Amino acid sequence: MKRILAVILLSVIIMNVYSQRVNIYQSGISGQQNLNAISNLAPYSSGGMGIDTRYSGVVGTPRLFDTLLISYLLLNDKDFYIKLETDIDVFSNAVLYTDPRTRKLFALPCGIVKELIIIKDTAELVFRPTQGLNFNKPFRENKFCQVLAEGPVMFIKIPVKKFTEADYKGAYSVDRRYDEYEYIVKYYITGNNGALNQIQLNRKSLIKAFPGKKALINETIRDNDPENNESMVITLLKELL
Repeated sequence: MKRILAVILLSVIIMNVYSQRVNIYQSGISGQQNLNAISNLAPYSSGGMGIDTRYSGVVGTPRLFDTLLISYLLLNDKDFYIKLETDIDVFSNAVLYTDPRTRKLFALPCGIVKELIIIKDTAELVFRPTQGLNFNKPFRENKFCQVLAEGPVMFIKIPVKKFTEADYKGAYSVDRRYDEYEYIVKYYITGNNGALNQIQLNRKSLIKAFPGKKALINETIRDNDPENNESMVITLLKELL
């Protein structure tokens, strides 16, 4: 009987000690002790690593309109227009369109497109590749341009999306915490040399492009809305022809 009582007592003592050890794990340790423990995981680990949360995403998009619009697409090897919903990826120089049946988004490279007419509000916006156009300074890549006026004097604009990466990690960074697609427009007009020359939509640049038409340029600028320079140049070209 004494032997049985001794065994039972020993079992109780062992279970009590084990349960106390378990309670140590269950009770946990303080927050600071947790951090100290994590930092001392060497040699197999350098401890917890901080996460840089300063990056704030992307500003802007690579697309021209950021929405799909009713359009009419003419490909190089076709003699008819295809009606689609499209947008232009200005950064990669491609036409984005949705399949009419599946509604999946696809892209067509600029090189196989002859013309794209996009209906925006009530206006028909005509886009063509720059390849084949006579520029005073040749373009290195084939891009889409919007044709604003045609004829002996051609007036176009080329939308550009300049991509700037975030810069905030280096010792001499500018603390720019976001990537950005910046929208830039470049205008070109046919000059006296018969080539497309880049211009600014202002008096000085237009007079330089048409040096013999200074009086007409001054009059056109005076009589037109200064907030709509594209329209002013189109009016000027009608007077020149």
